[in-house]
Amino acid sequence: MKKIIECVPNFSEGRDTDKIKKITGAFQGIDGVKFLDYHKDADHNRLVVTAVGEPEPLMLAVIAAVGIAVEIIDMRKHRGQHPRMGAVDVIPFIPIKNVTMEEAVQLSKETAKAVWEGYRLPVFLYEASAANQERKNLANIRKGQFEGMADKIRMPEWKPDFGDAGIHPTAGAVAIGARQPLIAFNVNLDTDNIETANAIARSVRHISGGLRYCKAIGIALKERGITQVSMNMTDFTKTPLYRAFELIRIEAKRYGVNVVGSEIVGLAPMEALTDAASYYMGLENFTIEQVLEARIAE
Repeated sequence: MKKIIECVPNFSEGRDTDKIKKITGAFQGIDGVKFLDYHKDADHNRLVVTAVGEPEPLMLAVIAAVGIAVEIIDMRKHRGQHPRMGAVDVIPFIPIKNVTMEEAVQLSKETAKAVWEGYRLPVFLYEASAANQERKNLANIRKGQFEGMADKIRMPEWKPDFGDAGIHPTAGAVAIGARQPLIAFNVNLDTDNIETANAIARSVRHISGGLRYCKAIGIALKERGITQVSMNMTDFTKTPLYRAFELIRIEAKRYGVNVVGSEIVGLAPMEALTDAASYYMGLENFTIEQVLEARIAE
């Protein structure tokens, strides 16, 4: 049986079209790898790539993309709204078909070793690949961002899992790990006040007492003159998208703010979208089996 794994690497470049083409090119035309999607955002200054494939060729494509990013992205000049600590900020491997989480963890470690040995880019292992509880949460690792990482990485408790206690001078550091699928879901607000967006994000995210399986931060979309609650929904089956959306709408009313739109970054499972459609349409006894494409796919 063919093993299929997904990888969704995040790169710190969302503005330069030529650089984006070079990075995404590493995933195209490769036997055993299917390039599915990319999402670039100028405000976040971030590129999110989605690819699936067999473990070995997918790993080689990821390693090649890391090499390109290390060469062309200088973090000393990088500015963007999204937290980041390196030219390649995070590389998650997600088991999809005939792959166990343990196999995904092993693949993440092999990738981490190759990234360090090939590019001298220090690697932190996170999520299911993490060596301890403190490193499971990407936010803990990334805290301080690129600007603070040079000092942080020298602390004994933050020595990289692969690499020396020092960042790459222009590419910083990267987190690599294995995890379950998540959905990057953003909700836009009709205010340019970032403090309001941050307050709403605090109300929604789990760590501040909000929704389980929801991580959230406020982001300023300066080109549009609005703000955004940017979320990672780590288990949509237990905290669905519509629940986060409605809670943001409720909290926004406290500040006289309205929701003006939302977006999904990258790809999302069909079930997550049908759940939202079922909720807003008030469908009774609806299941994903009633979706035509789901039946055809069988």
